[in-house]
Amino acid sequence: MQVLSTVKLSSELKEQLEAAFPETNVHHDRKIDEAIDILKEVDILFTYGEDINAKHIQIAKNLKWIMVASAGVDKLPFLEIKKRNIQVTNSKGVHAIPMAEYCLAMMLQVSRQTKTLIENQANHVWDRRVKMEELHGKTVYILGTGAIGQEIARISKAFHMNVIGMNGDGRQIDHFDSVYSYQNRNLPLSEVDFLISVLPSTNDTIGLIDMPMFEKMKKTITFINIGRGDVVKEDVLISALEKGYINHAVLDVFAIEPLPRDHPLWDMKNVTITPHLSGITKQYLPRVMPIFLENLKFYSQGECSNMINSINLDKQY
Repeated sequence: MQVLSTVKLSSELKEQLEAAFPETNVHHDRKIDEAIDILKEVDILFTYGEDINAKHIQIAKNLKWIMVASAGVDKLPFLEIKKRNIQVTNSKGVHAIPMAEYCLAMMLQVSRQTKTLIENQANHVWDRRVKMEELHGKTVYILGTGAIGQEIARISKAFHMNVIGMNGDGRQIDHFDSVYSYQNRNLPLSEVDFLISVLPSTNDTIGLIDMPMFEKMKKTITFINIGRGDVVKEDVLISALEKGYINHAVLDVFAIEPLPRDHPLWDMKNVTITPHLSGITKQYLPRVMPIFLENLKFYSQGECSNMINSINLDKQY
């Protein structure tokens, strides 16, 4: 088997891969545009999914499987991939712990007025009138009840929060007090204190959170987006913030990344911006590797139907 890895692995992870599959020829540490000669021969591509375009798929005549070291696959050239029926798997689940911890940190940051306290310290201001809130008893609404949403829900329950979720059909999920269907997603908005989007970018989710939805929310709500930036149009979000429909927005993802330096969101006091790092952790690739190795075993045995985290090429998730 010929594998091209554009994911930079540590020496330890490279050794782990070689020990498990000593007869597999893995080409490491190559940018895809600098490995066109290798791309023509590879059976498997190990990638974050953002460096591949349609031309690469056309060149890779032997390519049969793309392993994405990320949960998001929306950057893949699915039209070309589908023409060849190339297997795609992702790393769903590896982000659950860091992204859940990020959400809890940001809910605490807003409720305990961390930005104000840091600003007061910088200005040598002693002000005990800064309003403190608790997470205890608050309601968090998580759009997306997959691995990340479930971990956010589990940790939120430790703070005695009321946890509700949304998925396609409203099926009940562990750690959620109640779950709403996609069709009924707006029903609980008037009771929600924290709205968290973990949604991927699909035809159903682009622009899903719109102005009518913001208008139904409590004016004290905090919106946290760790899924994809296009779940809400940024001009709509800015308008909702300016009109006071939401109290605060915590944004880790954006329609255009990096967020342009002159973007108005940077200067809004009721916005917290982070550079798409909610899932980053030094444990990230060590959690990806077991998924890759398990699927590599199935691939080598001709059992591709048993691969975990397989992506539906039609639904693109």
